[in-house]
Amino acid sequence: MTGEARAAALRMYTAFNNHDHAAALEIFTDDFYSHPLKTTGPRSIVESWERLHDAFPEARVEVEDIIVDGDGVATRLSVHGIPDQTPTMLEMYRVRDGRITELWALTSMRRDA
Repeated sequence: MTGEARAAALRMYTAFNNHDHAAALEIFTDDFYSHPLKTTGPRSIVESWERLHDAFPEARVEVEDIIVDGDGVATRLSVHGIPDQTPTMLEMYRVRDGRITELWALTSMRRDA
């Protein structure tokens, strides 16, 4: 499971960086739940990524650390392409059958950016 969980997280970041928003439909489970967004389903991620890339077309993430334990993944990311800041994000996932099913996240990104 460890390799599968790591691969799911890395697929997500690659899709985000490549603006491959439709890939979220395959990366996230149909019953996916985002705790920070309080939304369900992979379509909520597509919409979130679209909004972020519309506001910041150069936005991309760089994985600084990744820790995998069974079906859980924790990552520390730096976010580039946001004017006047380089936020850090901490994200935790639960993976089921190779797809992300639940997400928790914290960010240092200023909302006024």
